[in-house]
Amino acid sequence: MQSKKIFLVGLALLLTACDGKPGGAPMGAGGTPEVGVATLHGQPVTLSSDLSGRVNATMTSDVRPQVDGIIKQRLFTEGAEVKAGQVLYQIDPATYQASYNQAAAQLKSAQATVKSSRLKAQRYAALVKENGVSKQDADDAMATYLEAVAAVDQYQAALETTKINLAYTQVRAPISGRIGISSVTPGALVTASQTDALATIRALDPIYVDLTQSSSQLLRFRKLQASLKRDDVTPVAIKLEDGTPYAHDGKLELTEVSVDESTGSVTLRAVFPNPEHELLPGMYVHARVDNGVDPKGILAPQQGITRNAKGEATALVVNAQNKVEQRTVTTERVIGSNWLVSKGLNDGDRLIVEGTNKVAAGVEVNAVEVPKQTATGTANAGEQ
Repeated sequence: MQSKKIFLVGLALLLTACDGKPGGAPMGAGGTPEVGVATLHGQPVTLSSDLSGRVNATMTSDVRPQVDGIIKQRLFTEGAEVKAGQVLYQIDPATYQASYNQAAAQLKSAQATVKSSRLKAQRYAALVKENGVSKQDADDAMATYLEAVAAVDQYQAALETTKINLAYTQVRAPISGRIGISSVTPGALVTASQTDALATIRALDPIYVDLTQSSSQLLRFRKLQASLKRDDVTPVAIKLEDGTPYAHDGKLELTEVSVDESTGSVTLRAVFPNPEHELLPGMYVHARVDNGVDPKGILAPQQGITRNAKGEATALVVNAQNKVEQRTVTTERVIGSNWLVSKGLNDGDRLIVEGTNKVAAGVEVNAVEVPKQTATGTANAGEQ
């Protein structure tokens, strides 16, 4: 009786084992493994690079005195907008006005001397013909006249110099822009040779953003620009230090012509409108530079891409005969939940995204399309 019970229990276990389904991919008709696939289609993909950088003024000019003297007035509001040529400081002009007046008087005296010496030279020239004066006296009179003419030129130049120095007592803005804090107050002595600026003016609209990129990234960037569809203008968008997007887009203006040997980096300069003066020199920003648009970019779901023992990216696809093919692919960067694939996968390929660990190359499968996941269509070089 006991043997019969043991036999019945064993038979039940055997039937249960035979009726159970093996783990892994479900079987289709005729025992064919079923796998989930995503059919790939080329689509426009915008490629971009994330870089960091700092804000710089388009023009910066130090305000410096060009003559020595005491500051009598400061004629601007610190932090305000100033125009090129606007008077910013008044240096005491008294000594320079006196020098100008003296030079003007000397010029008038020299001009009077010219007049009298010219008349004398003319009279002596007539008298020498009648032997009324010696030829030597006539020559001396002419020489005196010519010296007087030269003196007029000399005093004229001296007057111009004093006029320039007098004008320099009004310290004017060399450029238009926003002026900073004044380093001097009325009563301060300033000199033309001093090293400290009186103030600094910075042009803030438009404004520069200098971005740092490694030389290797720059090479990839240029290859992308050469191969992708893009406009002549390379757009740039930035975020402020707190992550706030800046309201105005800029454009890439130039790339530095040399690589910094100490860092291996290159500076890219973008220019942005800055009407609200929200961007200030020295600010740290994050920028996204558009490299261009790949009109037929292949986006492959990440779960369909694996790595082999060599570290190469591989993918399993279902061919027209419903058999599995293994391919080595080249991935560029991550876009959402997808890889951007540049080599190895083509438009129309059926990429296995479910059941990859239960099938191998050459196996016939039953391919079932899985729901597509939404991709952004924008590739960021910082998401590799």
